[in-house]
Amino acid sequence: MEKIATREAYGRALVDLGRLERRIVVLDADLSKSTKTEYFAKEFPERFFNMGIAEQNLMGTAAGLALAGKIPFASTFAVFAAGRAYDQIRNTIAYPRLNVKIAATHAGLSVGEDGASHQALEDIALMRALPNMTVIVPADAEETRQAVKAAAEHYGPVYLRLGRMNVPRIYGNDYRFILGKADWLRRGHMATIIACGLMVAEALRAQEMLAAQGLEVGVLNMSTIKPLDREAVMEAAETGAIVTAEEHNVVGGLGSAVAEALVEMKPVPMKRVGVQDVFGESGSAEELLTKYGLTAGAILEAVKEVIRRK
Repeated sequence: MEKIATREAYGRALVDLGRLERRIVVLDADLSKSTKTEYFAKEFPERFFNMGIAEQNLMGTAAGLALAGKIPFASTFAVFAAGRAYDQIRNTIAYPRLNVKIAATHAGLSVGEDGASHQALEDIALMRALPNMTVIVPADAEETRQAVKAAAEHYGPVYLRLGRMNVPRIYGNDYRFILGKADWLRRGHMATIIACGLMVAEALRAQEMLAAQGLEVGVLNMSTIKPLDREAVMEAAETGAIVTAEEHNVVGGLGSAVAEALVEMKPVPMKRVGVQDVFGESGSAEELLTKYGLTAGAILEAVKEVIRRK
């Protein structure tokens, strides 16, 4: 199966956007080779700005460009975007609802050997808590390509969470990403797995393993974390049990968002698969995902647990 990193798809999508819309400008914090904004910089050097290792200035300048009528994409690693520049995002971008797109790469454990200091496991929580912010976590390259375009067309702040690791292709060219809408990949009556990012592929693997054991469960790709597709969550709740799966702390991320919706509208047995409120460590992406329980096997066991609790 073809595997492409979502950061790679992001870089290619920026170039396509730049050819269609001259208002697109791209800013980076001296990481363009890693964030893949180097592709845009090569084709449109007059619309690319390397702000250096100064993430607060990156966000402030992006805000200024938005006020000037541009559509800025501000790129850096997720741990620096959501962490180091949080105050600028909150007060300079989200509060005035400026049209800035924050494209944060290298999110989650799959950063790998760079270790805990570079593994953003709290960025979704930080960004979805901000009024006016839209949060998107695409599952594969095709969804990323379309999400970048949707982000550019949407007026207002957007946080686009991207990864370093190559991930399987889930969608073909016939897929249509709709901002704020979840996508049903599988249907099942016994439980539903709601996943985002690289965990969508693991959810599909878990679904196949469960089906082989006679357990029919659904898989829902919740690529827009905010605004959450509450209608889809309620539809998933009709199966009587839910498991969420994310490459993020279980505190404040997808699992928390789904739980908040369920407790208000339709409580059902639920379990959150993700990083269990700890920091990461150095290691290969595959080793870390296995050690911290972000696997199809972990999802399978969680589904069996919530089915027993129905």
